[in-house]
Amino acid sequence: IILCGGNGTRLWPLSRTLMPKQFLKLFEGESLFQKTLTRNQKISSQQCIVSNTEQYFLAMDQVEELRASHISYLLEPIGRNTAPAIALACLALEHDEIVLVTPSDHLIEDEKSYLETIKQAEALAREGNLVTFGIMPEYAETGFGYIEAEGLDVKAFHEKPDATRAQMYVNAGNYYWNSGMFCFKAGIFLDELKVYAPDIFNASLKAYKNAKQRSDAIGGIVRISHEDMMKIPKDSIDYAVMEKSKNVKVLPSDIGWSDLGNFESLESVLPSNKNIIEIDAENNFIVASKKVAMIDVEDLIVVDTPDALLVSKKGASQKLKEVVEQLHAENSELPNMHLTGYRPWGTYTILDESKGYKVKRIVVKPGERLSLQKHQHRSEHWVVVSGTALVTRGKECYAMHANESTFIPIGEVHRLENAGKIPLVMIEAQVGEYVGEDDIIRLEDDYKRTENHG
Repeated sequence: IILCGGNGTRLWPLSRTLMPKQFLKLFEGESLFQKTLTRNQKISSQQCIVSNTEQYFLAMDQVEELRASHISYLLEPIGRNTAPAIALACLALEHDEIVLVTPSDHLIEDEKSYLETIKQAEALAREGNLVTFGIMPEYAETGFGYIEAEGLDVKAFHEKPDATRAQMYVNAGNYYWNSGMFCFKAGIFLDELKVYAPDIFNASLKAYKNAKQRSDAIGGIVRISHEDMMKIPKDSIDYAVMEKSKNVKVLPSDIGWSDLGNFESLESVLPSNKNIIEIDAENNFIVASKKVAMIDVEDLIVVDTPDALLVSKKGASQKLKEVVEQLHAENSELPNMHLTGYRPWGTYTILDESKGYKVKRIVVKPGERLSLQKHQHRSEHWVVVSGTALVTRGKECYAMHANESTFIPIGEVHRLENAGKIPLVMIEAQVGEYVGEDDIIRLEDDYKRTENHG
């Protein structure tokens, strides 16, 4: 069970709500999500990806790039934390099925030790235990929860400590970082959830029974309704079950683990940036696609993206949460998405935007089409750059080729489709009093989306 949640705040502006860190291709063209899939294909017969509906298409695209098989999806319209997510996935399995639950945004560098540790966890799980993986702490980290152990038995779970208490934990020798990874029989977890969090169990069971399910070549999709999802209480697996159950074991794990929860930890695993000039500057971490010159500065984090720039002292990047909160207060789209947005039909990139207009580059995959839709506040001008567009405008339906254009008035029902064999590339100019991404009224949609975005 691969958990794909995340709101993209801790590595902003690299990560955003619609492009969280697990999907960023930071590792020689590969993402943490793809690394998670590849790593676990070696030990599992099936992988279930738990994702929200807006990130599902990102996951699906990256699965297809790997040509991965035996994949299924559980789609949540809104997150309710890890306990409901895991419960919904386990409800699809037989009672004695052994499951490994893992986040999709962690880096594990010692794969050999990882696979050996998983085998040990599987053996413990077969005995009816709920197994959690404790990471041997390398230093006094205040950003993680800790597990206090006595042998393989869990004595207590501890919240994120202050620096003094964290150092005490490290010195004690029997405290581990809480990795957020688990192994157990699906039915054993559900049995314990029913005892210790019956409200979550009952609401999850009802939501699963009401879910829309589809089986096809990719292995199947379960879609939970928004109404049912909202009725499930929010809670983590730790609070709901692990801290209360009497059947919990902790497995000490030395697997080269990192949750990459801040830029300081990201620096230690990313290859050095060759596109930098430093003059009397040292110990700076720069993520940028352009040439960057650093003069007489040290201990800085500099992250440059096309629409936002971060400059921070090292050790202070935890304050990014405050930055994102301020951006939300300004109703900015910067916490949510990059200039390039990913959709099930393809991508769009914002080329220019100001009051009263927006210009986009739209790429539609072969055989895909946008929803049948209309807009209340904007008209659209479309120009084909390459490929062939099939345009629906009102009652008309016609083809457009390179260098041809058309106009979609405000309120007109329309649809764009690529019926060809190569990507369709368009330039779209929007003009109107409001050009936000949520000015969409969908009338039909091949992808069953409910949100008003793209």
